[in-house]
Amino acid sequence: MKVFVTDGYARAALAVTRSLGSKGHQVFVGSESKRSLASSSKYCHLGVSYPNPAEEPEAFVDFLIDTVERYGIEVLMPVTDVCLLLVSKHRARFPTTCTLPIADDAAINAAADKNHILELAKSIGMPVPQSLVINSSDGVEQGLSGAGLKYPVVLKPVRSRVKSSSGWISTAVDYAADRSELLEKLEAYVPEVYPVILQQRISGVGSGAFYCFNDGKCIAKFAHSRLREKPPSGGVSVLRESRLIDPKVDEYSQKLLTALGWHGVAMVEFKIDEATGDAYIMEINGRYWGSLQLAIDAGVDFPEILLSMVSADDPKHPPEYKTGVKTRWFWGDMDLLLMYLLKKSEALKLPEQHPGRLRAILSILLPWSRGQRFEVLRFKDMGPWFYETKKWINTNLLNRLD
Repeated sequence: MKVFVTDGYARAALAVTRSLGSKGHQVFVGSESKRSLASSSKYCHLGVSYPNPAEEPEAFVDFLIDTVERYGIEVLMPVTDVCLLLVSKHRARFPTTCTLPIADDAAINAAADKNHILELAKSIGMPVPQSLVINSSDGVEQGLSGAGLKYPVVLKPVRSRVKSSSGWISTAVDYAADRSELLEKLEAYVPEVYPVILQQRISGVGSGAFYCFNDGKCIAKFAHSRLREKPPSGGVSVLRESRLIDPKVDEYSQKLLTALGWHGVAMVEFKIDEATGDAYIMEINGRYWGSLQLAIDAGVDFPEILLSMVSADDPKHPPEYKTGVKTRWFWGDMDLLLMYLLKKSEALKLPEQHPGRLRAILSILLPWSRGQRFEVLRFKDMGPWFYETKKWINTNLLNRLD
């Protein structure tokens, strides 16, 4: 089967390419440059460069349609948010011979709205963090008091990617320890970023539940625990371990995705309160996730399962997987190491349950642990490792010397 994978720079795109290419599918990889992390894999049939989807959305969509027709692409898999939103919005323009195994546009946009997900979660009885939605910094102190929020608070723009007149803006979760810091950060936002959610900070470990749905039916699921995150205050996982899905988390996640009428893959993110053990919904990402390789290593091959939906041969029951499997994103871990070495503790905003800077550094320096595999480094497919290593050295070492 001919499959086109977008966002070749993403680790998820590499995981998809390796999964499908190793099974004999012809995988075409697109990115802003012809050479990318995923196209460096021996399992990539052809790497192509396309217009930047964030800066030239119409040209990007036109390119995809032309590429689908030229190469006879049978399945198109968008990997990141911008590509997913654009493909979904323009799906009627693609040839009917090309399958888009993604949810409909309404469901995708609903999932991308963090406030909508919080309200949906509350409606089905899920615990959610104490929250306040604001449209500007005006009157924020009174709003915090009325919502029962105390410092430190979490700042969370409703959408992770925001379209502005100058292009797409990437937003991120942030923290404020006091009033002055909160106002400073709120006033730094451009108007398009609002509304912003101010939220109770939950101290505890992050946990993700991952799914593949076929027209509202769960056909695959997986879970992992984040053992290390970059930055340490909460972010992308650099070391994670497969585990059984908590029954309550699974129940809530499936209720949310069913209520959205989901189709395709999705990640539901939670924070486990260390004091109470409650799982608090954070957000839903309606696309492949960065740690996809761990699920494949543990036995849930989401890209292949997604293709099985196209051939109407999806599994009757969600496949079982091994627990205790770990994957480590090495160069992401090195980024984390540099943070610990170069930043002050105040800047790191370490959570209360953090083991401490020295212990964290020592754990990163430990080269290997039981059950662990490296995410990008695979001896049967070394191209992506060389590509990422060169890029990391250029970005983090050579640029510092200039």
